[in-house]
Amino acid sequence: MRFSRRTGWNTEESELARAHRLRVEAGLPIADLTASNPTRCGFKYPPNLLAALTDPRALDYDPQPKGSVRAREAICAYYAAHGALVRPEQIILTTSTSEAYSFLFRLLCDPGNEVVVLQPGYPLFDFLADLDDVRLKPAPLVYDQGWQLDAEAIRRALTPETRAIVLVHPNNPTGHFTKQWEAQVLERLCRENGLSLIVDEVFLDYGLHGAEMSFAAELESVPVFVVSGLSKIAGLPQMKAAWIVATGPEVGPALERLEVIADTFLSMNAPVQCALPVWLGNRAEIQEQIQARVGSNLAELDRRLAGLPEVQRLECEGGWYAVLRIPAIEPDERTVLALLERGVWVHPGYFFGFAESGWLVVSLLGPEREFSTGVTELINYLRTNQGGNKAQVPA
Repeated sequence: MRFSRRTGWNTEESELARAHRLRVEAGLPIADLTASNPTRCGFKYPPNLLAALTDPRALDYDPQPKGSVRAREAICAYYAAHGALVRPEQIILTTSTSEAYSFLFRLLCDPGNEVVVLQPGYPLFDFLADLDDVRLKPAPLVYDQGWQLDAEAIRRALTPETRAIVLVHPNNPTGHFTKQWEAQVLERLCRENGLSLIVDEVFLDYGLHGAEMSFAAELESVPVFVVSGLSKIAGLPQMKAAWIVATGPEVGPALERLEVIADTFLSMNAPVQCALPVWLGNRAEIQEQIQARVGSNLAELDRRLAGLPEVQRLECEGGWYAVLRIPAIEPDERTVLALLERGVWVHPGYFFGFAESGWLVVSLLGPEREFSTGVTELINYLRTNQGGNKAQVPA
């Protein structure tokens, strides 16, 4: 059998994945500091949440490529709460932000065209680009008393083959929210080079310092495609409901083409479309729990790090991750394996595009007691093995 080159990935189990699997299979305890699935983090969901799936209107098969008007109107109301005026005709429903990205790559790129992505960032883009025959060009976020765009690095990454810049707002995992001046820089770069801007806003509601403006209302002179969904907004990753909001010039032709792409797959199912307004309307209940958990765990992390100056928790403004700068004494994979032997599971920084040594990424989403246990063991390991004070941190 012959396979396409686009799926020629190395699918062998990594050393980290194997070590984690073996520990799980052995029934040994693990304090998970990588938790990203809110449905498994002990939050309380309404007992009647699934009742929204029994709407009798879902029995009528009405294949609307953009999605039902009622669902799209609910999304408009969501953006109105963020100060953005969005019309239902600007929205395309998809089953995930991954599918939304794929639709947009197909809309904007021919095979071999390039998309600029900012790093650190989530590694999902590598696989999506391979599947859609698109090349990724990384450009760094830089850290100087906080994260920020490097305008010249983005400019240097642009070539005649570039078609779009991907921005995650706030960034995952750094928590960097794009500032007004940065948005203006991106707008100028896109306008000067005939590019589109793709903005991922799945963590938009989880700012640590209050609400942030959506890019659905930010720019007017360049095409902007905002992607988001219920996975983070309503803490419902299993419901597979997301969308694209198209704004800016030439939005009409773009939406016509997106509608054909969506019509080719018709992947969004009717029960979820019917339930989406209910779940989106009740998002505050789960968001308040997540925000409280993230704030509590971040405070606990900072408290534990107070006596360990060799480790720096980098500034974050949103999302539910924290980035730790640790002494670059050994490859982070060795550090993560050693921590796993102690019952702590944490992301090495290179998973998100950091260097091979000196970075760990910690999720702030897990239950408080498990998080505290994991952080205590993490800090004790770093004290003992990476040059810190040898005194152990009490539980």
